[in-house]
Amino acid sequence: MLYELRIYHCAPGRIGALNDRFSNVTLAFFEKYGIEQVGFWTTVVGDSNQKLTYILRWADMAERERKWGAFSSDPEWLAARAASEAEKIIVERIENSFLAPTAYSAMR
Repeated sequence: MLYELRIYHCAPGRIGALNDRFSNVTLAFFEKYGIEQVGFWTTVVGDSNQKLTYILRWADMAERERKWGAFSSDPEWLAARAASEAEKIIVERIENSFLAPTAYSAMR
């Protein structure tokens, strides 16, 4: 099992727009491509409240490349993302890491 940690750093004041996009658009595309989410979090205390952190679960990197590649090149997704940012950019920067659970982890 492989976990992908993704942190989206939003433009000032745009966390609401990102949450709306995930709720109303992105998650339907994740479902379409079989992308499994572990969870989503916003930052309550920390350096910025304009971040969305989420974790995806993959069997292995090959599954991730196949499914993420199909999702990220879907013309309907690209159009929806562009429409959501027509007025103003939402995400300024994305961080992502791939995590493998240890033998003693509750998540394996």
